[in-house]
Parts: sequence; C-alpha cells; structure tokens
Amino acid sequence: MTDSDDADLLGLVPAPPKELPPAYPDRAAWGTATKLRAWQSAALEAYFSENPKDFLAVATPGAGKTTFALTVASELLSRRVVDRITIVAPTEHLKTQWAEAAARAGIPIDPSYSGKKGRTSQDYVGVAVTYAGVAVNPLAHRIRTERFKTLVILDEVHHAGDALSWGDAVREAFDPAQRRLALTGTPFRSDINPIPFVTYAPDHEGVGRSLADYTYGYAEALADHVVRPVLFMAYSGEMQWRTRAGDEVSARLGEPLTKDLTQQALRTALDPAGSWMPSVLAAADKRLTEVRRHVPDAGAMVIASDQDSARAYAALLKEITGERPTVVLSDEKAASKRIATFAENDDRWMVAVRMVSEGVDVPRLAVGVYATRTATPLFFAQAVGRFVRARRRGETASVFLPSVPNLLGFASEMEVARDHVLTRKVNDAEAASAEELGTFEAMGSEARFDRVLYDGGEFGHAGEVHVGSDEEMDFLGIPGLLEPSQVRDLLHQRQSDRAKQQRRTRSTEEDVVRDVSTHEHLATLRRELNGLVAAWNHRTGQPHGVTHAALRKDCGGPAAAVATAEQLQSRIDKIRDWAAQRRSG
Repeated sequence: MTDSDDADLLGLVPAPPKELPPAYPDRAAWGTATKLRAWQSAALEAYFSENPKDFLAVATPGAGKTTFALTVASELLSRRVVDRITIVAPTEHLKTQWAEAAARAGIPIDPSYSGKKGRTSQDYVGVAVTYAGVAVNPLAHRIRTERFKTLVILDEVHHAGDALSWGDAVREAFDPAQRRLALTGTPFRSDINPIPFVTYAPDHEGVGRSLADYTYGYAEALADHVVRPVLFMAYSGEMQWRTRAGDEVSARLGEPLTKDLTQQALRTALDPAGSWMPSVLAAADKRLTEVRRHVPDAGAMVIASDQDSARAYAALLKEITGERPTVVLSDEKAASKRIATFAENDDRWMVAVRMVSEGVDVPRLAVGVYATRTATPLFFAQAVGRFVRARRRGETASVFLPSVPNLLGFASEMEVARDHVLTRKVNDAEAASAEELGTFEAMGSEARFDRVLYDGGEFGHAGEVHVGSDEEMDFLGIPGLLEPSQVRDLLHQRQSDRAKQQRRTRSTEEDVVRDVSTHEHLATLRRELNGLVAAWNHRTGQPHGVTHAALRKDCGGPAAAVATAEQLQSRIDKIRDWAAQRRSG
C-alpha cells in the first residue's frame, strides 16, 4: 500500500467490477498495494475459488498479510457478500495501524470502538478491537456481528488461544459472522489451547495439528526476496552470580549447562550493570554504523524483558552513541506515537519491551538486540520478524543474541515451518520468562563474540574472540547491502582467511604457545569443540555423547578431556566439514 492510494470515501467502498475478470489474481483491489506479490495473488485465487466461511492464511512476518486481508475485504464488500468489517488485533497499537492501512485501501475503520460504545459513526464500514477487549464483553460483539453481514479478520489469530477465556469469548462473539479470515505468521503455540475457528487434523501419530488454507513460509519469502536474510550474531562469555542460597557460581554462557544454570547465566548476561550488555550494545551499534553506510536510514532496536531493563539499556546506548534512543515502555497511545515517529525519522535506536515484538511495522529496522529472557519459539519468531521486512534487494538484517541453546536452535531453524500441536505442553525452558528465580545477584559478566548463524550454517573463528577485536570486525563489518549469496561467500571467505592467518601464527609461535599457555590453549579448543557439538545437537537432534563418539571414531584419540591439541583441532575441522556438507546437501 502507498500513501498515494487514498480512497475516495463518497461511498462505503470504491465502485468495483461486478464480476472478477480472469486476470483477477494479477491485479490488486483498488486502494491497496499497486501490485500484488505472487504469494498474495495465489492466496487470493485459493480464497475466491472456494469462497469459504473460514480461511487461515499463514504468512511469515513481513510478507504482507495486511495487504492480502484488505484486498479480500475490499472484494467481499464490493460483491455485497459482507457489509461490515471487524478486525481483531493483539494490541491497541495494532488496531490503529490496521485502521490506517484500511483507510488507504478505501475502507474506513474505527480503531476506538469498544463493546461498551455499542454504536459507531455511520461513516465507518467497520471497527478494530483487541482480543482482550472482545473477552471483556463478547455478547456486545456478538450482537454487532449478528446485525450485519460481517467479515471478521482475526490478526495473529494464535493470540485467541492465549487463555481459554479468550478463546471462548472469540467463539461466542464471532460465531455468527458471514466470513472469518484468520491470519498469523506463527501458528504454533507453547500450550494445548485450541485456536478458535482453526481446523485441526490428526497426523501420522494421531496428534492434532493445525491446518492452514494457504501457507507462505520464511524460506519461500526469502527465495522471492520478499524478506531479508538474517545474520544472527551470537555472543558468549564468562558469568558470575550469587544464588539465593548464597553460593557463588561461575559459568560460561554457551557451554552445556542445566536449564536452571542456563537461565541464571542468561539473567546475569542481561544485567545492565555488568559488562556483557554494554559490550554487545556497542558491537550492535558498530554493526548499525556499517549498515548505514549503504542504508542511511537503517534503525536498530533492543527488545528488553521489562521496563527497568529497558530504561537502563537506553542509558547505556546514550553513553555509547551520544544520542538518546526512543524508549517504548507500554502499550499506550503515547507509545504508538513514539513508534510511528521512529518509523518515519532516521534516529538510530529504539528500546522497547514486548509490545514491539509483534506486528508493528517499522521497515527500516535492520539491527536488533534480543535482550529478553522470553525464550519460546513463538516469541522469538515474532521478534525476529520485526527486522526482516524487505524494502529493496540486498538488505540484510542482523540480530544479536546470547549464546544459549534454545535461542541458537531457534535461529538455526528460522526456515522450518511449524504447526500448532494440540498435545504439546509448555516445558521448563519455554516457561523460563515467567520463572521466579528468587533472590539473585549478578556479580559480573564479560562478553565474547561466539559465532554467526546464517542460512543454516555457522561461521566464526577458532578460540575466544574479544569484543572490539579485528576478528569480531570480520563479521560486524560485513556490508549492509549484499545479495544473500554474496553474504554467504563473504562469511566463508573471512572465516577461511582468518583460519589461514591463525595457522601461520600457530606455526611460527608453536613453541611459545606450548611453553607458556598449553593449558589455556587446550581449554580454548575444548570450548570450541563443545560449542560446535552443541550446535550440531540443535541442528540434528543427535545427543552430545553420540557426536563426540563419532568424532573420536573418525579422527582417533581419547576423550576430549585428555585429547591433545592436534586431536581436538582435527575434531573441530571434522564437525565443521559435516556442517558444510549438510548445508550443500
């Protein structure tokens, strides 16, 4: 949709053709985008070939679900199949965003409507409400739905399953609707609450899975240049904290830990008073500077766990950049205005809590810092979705994240399509964002560059890479405007060049390394090997012990704890070969 597509609101909707011409899928409804994307055309063809009462469209964040839905709405209005629209969105901000988009499509929507109002101006064709608002008074919405032939657009419909009461309210309110169009970028959830008006069918194991009427995944959108490819910049480092029992604990973020220790290490890393967050924010700002050389208005965002952390991160960014970032703390009208202002200007940074993680359209966001303890696949996918909206070919997104197993796993599986599985239950790792850790004191942290995840592959340098080093800049300094294949080639080249340089250095200084730091050298190699084995586990599901055994079988030598530097390096090279072969295969 473009600003030039202002609607002539002399009537309810623009005068349409009475019948769809044969070339309908190749044109956009008047007032929406000037040209539909191929997937939108195909989805429209699927919709109007069946004319279903219920239709679920799953399209990756940034693909253009809004344009698709408003094109459907415009056509149904013009055919007199419906005469009113109700849009249900997750947040107050998204209500306004939908109303503005609908206005450009020639469909006036009231974003201030609530069940308590009962009526709205006759100038409006429809209303926009939230799932929470529907749950407050579902009967009022049902009465409105019964009075008119209504199309209900359920945006990010998985939110209707956030609570059983919400799902029941949505069913009660919109059961009488003439048509229901459900949209989502991530249909999977971390619970077993069924999503209203979504069809489930048993798979080969008898497990109920959601069935979409049309699916357009991240992998397809990436191939079509509809979304940006994402470089995930993972950072590890040493963490120290004191538990509620008074024990002082030290652990390395990214090494195999129990779930509890992983969460405590992550919480320590995200503590704004430590050294990890300032280092990662400084690295992300360097990356933003590099991106802005080619994309001058590129922006960045930190997603924080809570308001106190958001304010603290904003203060750190002020020290780093000299500029005060935009801070969005809650889902209020003032917050919506701040988001809209940031979307239009060329400021560098925004810091926000959860509300900006889903549906908010700021296409210039190109760099992100994932600084929240929320660790579900649903939230991760929606958060990353804020950075992948493509504007022109060659743009890439960069997301900085802690090296913890579940986040690395989500990053490596960005292209995997998922369904909502009714028998799946929340596990401890997914519930970690709500976990109360009791009395907890973060004592210290330091950041180390770990690796880059891109296109299913992993790239990095042997040993520890210090923040601010040339080795880190090999990856932070990647140009901000490259084709996906060029990014992949450049990552391979920089990794290869640095490896050759390190081998030459090891060769000339071998005696010094052996005499001065044999223990440290072996520890570094073991850490690198353990990290690669953990990454292989996330990609293949193969247990760590099985992978270590396979490496010993292929390369020879004893267990890693007593292996020589040469044996450890051989295993590191071998598992990297496995990863490369898996990518090419």
